[in-house]
Amino acid sequence: MRYLYTVLFYLALPFIFLRLLWRSRNMSAYRHNWGQRLGFCPYKLEKCIWVHAVSLGESIAATPLIQALQKKYPSIPIVVTNMTPTGAARIRSVFGESIFQCYVPYDIPHMIKRFLRSVNPMIAIIVETELWPNLLNVTHQQKIPIIVVNARLSEKSFRSYQWVATLTKEILQNIDVIAIQTQPELERFKALGLDPARALVTGNIKFDIEVSADLFLQSDALRRELGKQRLIWIAASTHAGEEEIILAAHKQICQRYPGTLLILVPRHPDRFPAVYHLTKQLGFQVARRSQFEECSASTQIYFGDTTGELMLLYAASDVAFVGGSFIPVGGHNVLEAAVLGKPIITGSYLFNFSEITQLLTAKQGMKQVNNESELVDELSHFFSNPSHRLQVGASARAFVEEHRGGLTRQVNAITKIIDNRCIMK
Repeated sequence: MRYLYTVLFYLALPFIFLRLLWRSRNMSAYRHNWGQRLGFCPYKLEKCIWVHAVSLGESIAATPLIQALQKKYPSIPIVVTNMTPTGAARIRSVFGESIFQCYVPYDIPHMIKRFLRSVNPMIAIIVETELWPNLLNVTHQQKIPIIVVNARLSEKSFRSYQWVATLTKEILQNIDVIAIQTQPELERFKALGLDPARALVTGNIKFDIEVSADLFLQSDALRRELGKQRLIWIAASTHAGEEEIILAAHKQICQRYPGTLLILVPRHPDRFPAVYHLTKQLGFQVARRSQFEECSASTQIYFGDTTGELMLLYAASDVAFVGGSFIPVGGHNVLEAAVLGKPIITGSYLFNFSEITQLLTAKQGMKQVNNESELVDELSHFFSNPSHRLQVGASARAFVEEHRGGLTRQVNAITKIIDNRCIMK
């Protein structure tokens, strides 16, 4: 079945590059580094630790892991591959030239082999569940140990993998170790054919997010700029179909609480122009962060059209709505807001983070709403009751503190492979 998949991928390549061109209309980075996507890596290394983090979310999750590996193995180069420009930009902004960053080759065997010959990885570390059949097969054939860290498998993804059960079982057999976030997800992996001897339940490294003192200093300065006394809520990682609901809710909130500011941060940078146009079309007074536009008392929306600043914008807010949850995207990471002690609101589509969001809701650190009306009511409740707002935020932060430790367990699993199977070769 993998051979049929490979043929189909070959046939799809022209359309994949056409899609990159289309997306580059709003984000020029999609036009760059196409050679890397074909396996032409710009680096020639004798050995390295290879970390693959597909996009922005995985890059954020991988950051403390990479930092721990740099500390543990200062003399071994680290190559980080991404699929999206936002993921690549995040890695470059955090690590600069202390690591080697490039795009991962498309899932075609000879392109993957070309990449592996160039960087000679001692180990392949795949962040979350980025299970490309040829990538894993070729890497395994080259006798490079593979560990999947922070692995997750939602019920929806589980059902999708069941449609290609034979291919999925082959994929899982190529992996040496899978560090899985929760026990229910382990059971789903086992049902797909994973050998339990290769699995560890380690928790989620996203709980181990650290907040620097500098972030709080920067957020205090930003809060003064936006308005120290005004109410501020953020709608983060939003998608098409959500902004309309959020903006309609904000209109009602502004009527109930004049002067309230919404920080709006779409998930994908290539959508920034379209979402900004929508806000203006609906008659809002908008200040764009990327253009350093003044946020005055009459400004209704502060448009977060930058990358790598979400934590800062969360920290400057009173209440956080996390997107991807009003539509069937499956939600996004709520822990970034939780660790900052922000009360969290989401929609009801949370299948990508079902275990975390169920636990956080049970701990009363998060509220779920189904529509615009419920969003307005929940925001109003938080804005009218500062003590309740602080209490829910404190519960969210306590939830994060309670579940820390996944990073240490996963780093230990990686170092065991490197020390026992790579360095001693």
